[in-house]
Amino acid sequence: MLDIPRIFNITESAHRIHNPFTPDKFATLGAALHLVPGARVLDLGSGSGEMLCTWARDHGIVGTGVDMSRLFTGQAQRRAEELGVASQVEFIHGDAAGYISDEKVDVAACVGATWIAGGVAGTIALLARSLRAGGIILIGEPYWRQLPPTEDIAKGCLASSISDFCVLPEFIASFGRLGYDVVEMVLANQDGWDRYEAAKWLTMRRWLEANPDDELVNEVRAQLMAEPERYATYTREYLGWGVFALMPR
Repeated sequence: MLDIPRIFNITESAHRIHNPFTPDKFATLGAALHLVPGARVLDLGSGSGEMLCTWARDHGIVGTGVDMSRLFTGQAQRRAEELGVASQVEFIHGDAAGYISDEKVDVAACVGATWIAGGVAGTIALLARSLRAGGIILIGEPYWRQLPPTEDIAKGCLASSISDFCVLPEFIASFGRLGYDVVEMVLANQDGWDRYEAAKWLTMRRWLEANPDDELVNEVRAQLMAEPERYATYTREYLGWGVFALMPR
């Protein structure tokens, strides 16, 4: 059965947003893009659908989200119904890797899941195949707020090495080398990181209480014991995150 690793379905089961953005950041981004009623948006790795659902409510967009998590896709569908936009947005449980829209879109987004196409460059190339002329690509990705002084600190941020990410000016410059203009950006802050990371801890604790005999108890318990200190020491201090709006040159 197609799905993401179960540990993520456990730790992020109570999340509406599966990245360091908060609702106000998505609102800021939607306003910054000057979204208009009827604009078509594709979201690859759409998670629980908060971006598409709130933009459908606030701006009248129509859109499609694709995500591998059966749990998150179901949550997205329920969120669309809750906000009264189920007729405007569709959520597909499927593999976003290689997904191309049948109809060209005004905005093609991958907000925090660039692994679907092997990284940022591959994901931009994938999104471009669904984009209409004059449309905008959105990429959500980490960057270094400050360059880690050692590889061990980078690994403490759950990177494999310092080279996994760039500092912000270098990251922005990299889009130009791919042939794109950066036309907008909205950056997460430490409060957003707290809501993304710290919100997992209560979810894990409640899950442990409710599932004492589950095969993942030891893994979840180990994460709960280690993650608060690791996050406060490393990720919160060193790792930034943002959504960058791009247009081909």
